[in-house]
Amino acid sequence: MKRLAILGSTGSIGVSTLDVVEAFPDAFEVVALAAGSNLDLLEEQIRRMRPETVSVRDPEAAAELRRRTDGRCRVLHGDDGPLAVSTHDGVDLVVSALVGALGLVPTYEALGLGRDVALANKEALVVAGEHMTRQAADNNARILPVDSEHNALHQCLRGERTEEIRNLWLTASGGPFRRFTKEQFEGVTREQALDHPTWKMGPKITIDSATLMNKGLEVIEARWLFGIEAERIRVVVHPTSVVHSMVEFVDGSFKAQLGITDMRHPIQYALSYPDRWATQLPAFDPMAVGPLEFDRPDVERFPCLGLAFRALEAGGAATAVMNAANEVAVEAFLGGRVRFVEIPRVISAALERHASESASSLEELLRADRRARATAAEIIERGVGS
Repeated sequence: MKRLAILGSTGSIGVSTLDVVEAFPDAFEVVALAAGSNLDLLEEQIRRMRPETVSVRDPEAAAELRRRTDGRCRVLHGDDGPLAVSTHDGVDLVVSALVGALGLVPTYEALGLGRDVALANKEALVVAGEHMTRQAADNNARILPVDSEHNALHQCLRGERTEEIRNLWLTASGGPFRRFTKEQFEGVTREQALDHPTWKMGPKITIDSATLMNKGLEVIEARWLFGIEAERIRVVVHPTSVVHSMVEFVDGSFKAQLGITDMRHPIQYALSYPDRWATQLPAFDPMAVGPLEFDRPDVERFPCLGLAFRALEAGGAATAVMNAANEVAVEAFLGGRVRFVEIPRVISAALERHASESASSLEELLRADRRARATAAEIIERGVGS
């Protein structure tokens, strides 16, 4: 049995991961869970999975969970909790699904112990891709992508040689505003931005999808996951999300991975790798798909995508700065403190101030992250554009 630790167990990826685990009860043992503040769901997960160690966000939540669980597991809290979960004794595979930079250090330390990581935390590679991939290589650990697009690329690249790849193609649904004019973007509401046409995700990722920053983050991830330069990573808008991503080879051939829009598919692939297991999930029906539509992304209407390419080209701490400013700006939008069109403006201003900071160590990247967050918060407080 594979012994699992799950970072972000009460989020959408964590919940889907436990669905997969329960579908294969003889294959997995869940030994550690890290969550935020959803104690009701976490308590239920503890009853079902019987983990040895659990982490929550704050001491009050930890005290309440200890009362509810009556000593059935060790309960930790704070920043050290996710780290204790990812480095728990005897873990074979860490599912890294915390949202934001919070998952960075726990993921890095798990790789340092030679543990495979099923990665759904984009920020680990966006902030510190070079450090993460080096840590994995130095310790014979594997980074197995859970995001549907990178998981699709991973499947398409099985058995292929890197020198035969011309381009990687990441598909984007285009989000809810694919056909909006620049004028319509001025009035976008929180409710509109959270109404994704294809995927059901957490609020932060859903907003990133609406701005196309999600796709920009995925470009950066793909650069480090597959060792492909940015100029050979393409984005194509594909509204139905039937084709999850594609690889173009030097002879002009394309290989694509298709499937239903259910995150349990890529999660199962990552958990069972290098094997493939039969699944009871609904089958993909190619007869029911209809025409496949593809279009170019518009970086003028969706400037966040262009900012991601700009940060990747700049190197250093630029991608960490971009990611930190985006997290602050998205949180402010969800809280009604900035408008949708102001999200890329906050990011651009933070990049102007901090993109050239040093990135020679994980500690320096985390300092750049903190500075960028402070700058983004200052910009928002002062008024974007003032």
